[in-house]
Amino acid sequence: MDEIDQKLTTRLRHNGRQSVSNLATELGLSRATVRARMERLEKSGVILGYTVILQSDAIDLPVRGIMMIRIEGHTTDRVIRSLSGFPEISAIHTTNGRWDLVVEVGTGTLSDFDAALRRIRLVPGVVSSDTNLLLATPRSTKARL
Repeated sequence: MDEIDQKLTTRLRHNGRQSVSNLATELGLSRATVRARMERLEKSGVILGYTVILQSDAIDLPVRGIMMIRIEGHTTDRVIRSLSGFPEISAIHTTNGRWDLVVEVGTGTLSDFDAALRRIRLVPGVVSSDTNLLLATPRSTKARL
């Protein structure tokens, strides 16, 4: 990816429905060039798709944290299925090393956060966990409204 591709993907991250004409104007390129670059980025797998960002996804919850979870035995798939039902969990990542999962948790209040952590720790197969509160996010690649 060159500098123009990076500028193009940044604009698409912020508005995936932006017209090719508007993108071309913003980038100082022709519509045909922008369309060709988008097609190339899609075919090469750099752009995997376009999505809708719901307002609820764009609003930062005031209490957020990262929870590392150790799982007992071979129960990872079952634990992931259980955790997928928690509305407070925005992402689940498998990992290597001391922890088996890294889970992103967000709530409206500190007591709701505490309650979510307690419920997560009760999921069968969860052996131990370690949680860190996120204080600030100086940089994120997630699109913002």
